[in-house]
Amino acid sequence: MGLEDDLRQQRERARSKQDPVEREVRAAAVAAVDNSGLAKKALGVGESVPRFTLPDAAGQAVAISDVLTHGPAVISFYRGGWCPFCNLELRALQSRLAEIHAAGGSLVAISPETPDLTLSTVAKNSLEFTVLSDHDNTVARAFRLVHRIDPSIVAYQKQNGHDIAAYNGVETAEVPLPATYVVDSSGIVFFAFVSADFTRRADPDDVIEAVQRVAGRQRM
Repeated sequence: MGLEDDLRQQRERARSKQDPVEREVRAAAVAAVDNSGLAKKALGVGESVPRFTLPDAAGQAVAISDVLTHGPAVISFYRGGWCPFCNLELRALQSRLAEIHAAGGSLVAISPETPDLTLSTVAKNSLEFTVLSDHDNTVARAFRLVHRIDPSIVAYQKQNGHDIAAYNGVETAEVPLPATYVVDSSGIVFFAFVSADFTRRADPDDVIEAVQRVAGRQRM
């Protein structure tokens, strides 16, 4: 099965655990994010990515400019290790990491969680690529991806044992939209997937194809 099959099954599992009221509240929250137009306003193809430096899971500073010296990069924003859809995406990217490298690319994932929780996510999913901690969504804001989680959803999350604001080391529960970019070595966005629906993610096949095309163009 591919990532979309895994995501579909997770959507079905999540829905089966929700009563009709919760389903309606959650659907309304996703619709509100969609109606805000945030996904359409996010950083897109042809734009330059902001230059940033963030700590990885071990606390070591990683500069995107250094990553790009090795060639094109995949930059994937995820909400946090508490999100099952994010974990499915991270594992799918890990399973295709060799292909990304073979195409000449690097892979960096970013979430607003604290470095300690980022380390847990890396260990839980056996990730072998760089995972960065974006305190207060500073970089995600520069990519125009951040939204506040609806208070009604925050209440449901806390009932499930997830305090997102605490996970992020801030007072307000905010997360980036799921977003995956392929960026050439000069920092220009070649491919962009941004979704207002947190259960949707970029197809790894499309991501790898974009890396291959960027790498091939830069070798010409």
